[in-house]
Amino acid sequence: MFKMHNKIAVVAISLVVPLAVVLAQRGTRVSSPISENALRAHIKFLADDRLEGRGTGAKGGELAALYCAEQFEALGLKGAGEKGSYWQPVSLVGVKADPKTELHINGPTEAANFKFADDFVAFTGAQTEQVKVDAPLVFVGYGIDAPEQKWNDYKLPEEDYRGKILVMLVNDPPATPQEPDLFGGRRLTYYGRWTYKYEEAARRGAVGAILLHTSESAGYPWSVVRTSNGSWRFDIARTPSDKTPFLKIRSWMTDEAAHRMMQLAGLSLDEVRKQAASRDFKPVKLNLTASIDLKSELKRVEAPNVAAILPGSDPKLRDEYVVFTAHWDHFGIGAPDKTGDTIYNGALDNATGVASVLEIARALSSLPPAQKPRRSMLFLITTGEEQGLIGAEWYAQHPLVPVNKTAADINLDSMNILGPTRDFVPLGAERSSLQAVVDQIARERGLRISPDPRPEQGSFYRSDHFPFAKVGVPSISLKEGNEYIGHPKDWGEKKFREYNEAH
Repeated sequence: MFKMHNKIAVVAISLVVPLAVVLAQRGTRVSSPISENALRAHIKFLADDRLEGRGTGAKGGELAALYCAEQFEALGLKGAGEKGSYWQPVSLVGVKADPKTELHINGPTEAANFKFADDFVAFTGAQTEQVKVDAPLVFVGYGIDAPEQKWNDYKLPEEDYRGKILVMLVNDPPATPQEPDLFGGRRLTYYGRWTYKYEEAARRGAVGAILLHTSESAGYPWSVVRTSNGSWRFDIARTPSDKTPFLKIRSWMTDEAAHRMMQLAGLSLDEVRKQAASRDFKPVKLNLTASIDLKSELKRVEAPNVAAILPGSDPKLRDEYVVFTAHWDHFGIGAPDKTGDTIYNGALDNATGVASVLEIARALSSLPPAQKPRRSMLFLITTGEEQGLIGAEWYAQHPLVPVNKTAADINLDSMNILGPTRDFVPLGAERSSLQAVVDQIARERGLRISPDPRPEQGSFYRSDHFPFAKVGVPSISLKEGNEYIGHPKDWGEKKFREYNEAH
């Protein structure tokens, strides 16, 4: 369990209530205190060992969802689901790969075996207990087709990808002195996300994809990849009528293993990386064949989103909504750390965000009638964020309130527990009509707005506001800034690296 600096949780969300009030078209200045004790209590419960890391489809996750629903009911909020329920069921299929699985790669003169977790991880999108793949490897650079960037890594005929395993680099192509803003410069675009790369490979008819990891390109160490993919992985359950293409094998590979693989092909990984950074790059048939017999445990679950509504006070505006999102899931039980602890508690990510939404709901619902928001508030605690934003994706495609009546989504994920800052980061504000609202609140609170301090992390695409943005809802994710009061300028960055590397 982490320690929260005194009153930090209060500081972390102190601007959210006034932000909600402005979005709700309430001109009157309101004040409803955020309770530090309530925040602590929510976090302590959600991150307790007895919830076993709140795994998607696991008992601890069900308890977390139930807890949120009961908190909303205790506040007297309306259930947003069918017949007034607090649940939005999401049908999921989970697979857990056999850790004894090996990847075999055969070259013209040599072959090599790669070990699960140490060299690679893999999971299947086939939603079956076993898949066998034996297919040629094709290196497709960054695996991107972006007409607006005049970039296409798929220059071979389509039949050269069908039935193949595509090998690709993580992230976007690097900017150059001639094109400093290529693919956003330092800022990771959606093309650099693993989700896009798997989707594009599937659209090309590939049977599998292997992403080549480095800590620098991915923005996180191999331990994160191993943890995220070494246990249960979930997808939205396909229906018989669903024709969306999928990959039989979705894989990541370590940098060291990738060097070994390229050596089998008689190539230098460093050299092909350089080639892939050019628009002139053409895919390379590696003259390698990969085979894998992937056995998985399989389960089908209903892992719900939890949703509640605080009706607006204005008859003309109450059919418009401001949405608050936070995800209840974490990684559950996995490989032990150095102390032997196997429970990934998720206190920061995202018990802090859920606690914040619950406390915001309490604060707004406790306002006197004359100060109640004029627009309605929808509080949405999502499932499966760590599995690829699947709860928010499901909601965006099956909204409980009309998308065209949704004024904004305010996402809270991994709140500030380190101390008060002089600034804050409204991820996504500059991409929508919310910038003016955020500017107003910053002035009222005496805070400075800072840009994303780590644009290479691609944080805008990595939490539950993104599916809302994709369907046209103005969306932001609120993050603390980096100027911590009472600490040196680089203190916040050091703490971020410490968390990323150790936790």
